[in-house]
Amino acid sequence: MKILMVCLGNICRSPLAHGILERLSEDEGLQWEIDSAGTGGWHVGAPPDHRSVAIAKNYGVDISGQCCRKFEVDDFDTYDYIFVMDYSNLNDVKALARSDEDHKKVSLFLKNDIVPDPYYDDSQFDPVYKMVEKRCREIIVEFNSPG
Repeated sequence: MKILMVCLGNICRSPLAHGILERLSEDEGLQWEIDSAGTGGWHVGAPPDHRSVAIAKNYGVDISGQCCRKFEVDDFDTYDYIFVMDYSNLNDVKALARSDEDHKKVSLFLKNDIVPDPYYDDSQFDPVYKMVEKRCREIIVEFNSPG
């Protein structure tokens, strides 16, 4: 299974989701391919935000080797599921969809809610981490269940 996490700049939320789900899937022995991207290209080639790196490290997840990239139309061909962090990301990614099949691959990461962007508030990195980790654990159960 191939899963792509998407947020605005690919420096805070999607790198956390990428790293957490990658770690959890490895712990379960799953052969999942996890990646992340941003709808904007401001940080292409840069590592994730230092605060995301630090909070992930606090919980034993290393995201320091990730490299920010921008979402591309070809990602629809590569990934089975594309999870976005908020409604703006949802609209931006779906606007690039070429078909109903592309549209069906895209959904909100939290199903019916958004992951708030912690970029402008340092105190939000820990709550965002916990929110993302909880959902990643749910994804492992949902997508790894027999039948």
